[in-house]
Amino acid sequence: MDVRPVNDEGSYAWALGQIEPYFLDEPEPGTPEGDRFDVLATLIGAYEARACPIEAADPVGVIRLVMEQTGRTQADLAELLGSRPRASEVLSGRRELSKDMIGKLSRAWKIPADLLLGASVPA
Repeated sequence: MDVRPVNDEGSYAWALGQIEPYFLDEPEPGTPEGDRFDVLATLIGAYEARACPIEAADPVGVIRLVMEQTGRTQADLAELLGSRPRASEVLSGRRELSKDMIGKLSRAWKIPADLLLGASVPA
């Protein structure tokens, strides 16, 4: 089985080139080619996790992006959340989003609720 460690951009590019044909014609599990596919996928996944980890979305960043893209203002957020001070606290990071706020934002602004979940969500 021709496999190599994937520990830099060159070996990563090599591994991607090796695995690409398997996406067009996926080998049967348990065969030598199926085992090679699994090993390559594992090596590539481990390298990607180290080299370019994906961080969870920042709820405030998501809200700001949606506001920017849709032309909404802090006043619009205040109207949705019930008060200007609450909207200001949320946007400044001084107040976490509650379950109720997440529900309102998700329904009214069509933001997936999972993008609004932070480390902890108070009741």
